[in-house]
Amino acid sequence: MDPSGEVTNPPTPATDDEATERVRVVWRGDFVNQEVNVLHAVAFGTRVYGDDEWDWLTLTRRHSLGWVTARSGADLVGFANVLWDGLVHAWIQDVMVSPSYRRRGIGTAVVHAARDGAAAAGCEWLHVDFEPELSPFYIERCGFEPAQAGTMRLD
Repeated sequence: MDPSGEVTNPPTPATDDEATERVRVVWRGDFVNQEVNVLHAVAFGTRVYGDDEWDWLTLTRRHSLGWVTARSGADLVGFANVLWDGLVHAWIQDVMVSPSYRRRGIGTAVVHAARDGAAAAGCEWLHVDFEPELSPFYIERCGFEPAQAGTMRLD
């Protein structure tokens, strides 16, 4: 990622235009609910929730330290939510990158922007939980250290 917050996608076997495409990664970037709900659906294989069901704008502004947007032109291609305890701990939730933009360093840039935003807010720890198959991404590419944790399903 360069100092402007942009990450340049490495060239792919696609067209020259796609190879030179730039994705802007921004801490607390603007977004609307519908585009995050659509990105969530394609990233996690769910249905597209309506704004009245999953109101990202209200939730992030009420409960989050910040969030990260990644845009290719006007299109939202990446997003992460960063929750916190109001003091020293922050958690990354809902890291998502559009399937057609994966394996280009965008997810790593999104996580690094979340890290930088949490550090700038004075947080001392950044937490993430993930499925075992995502360990290479979070541990090797993003720099997290393995830690034991637990979850409890509440339904």
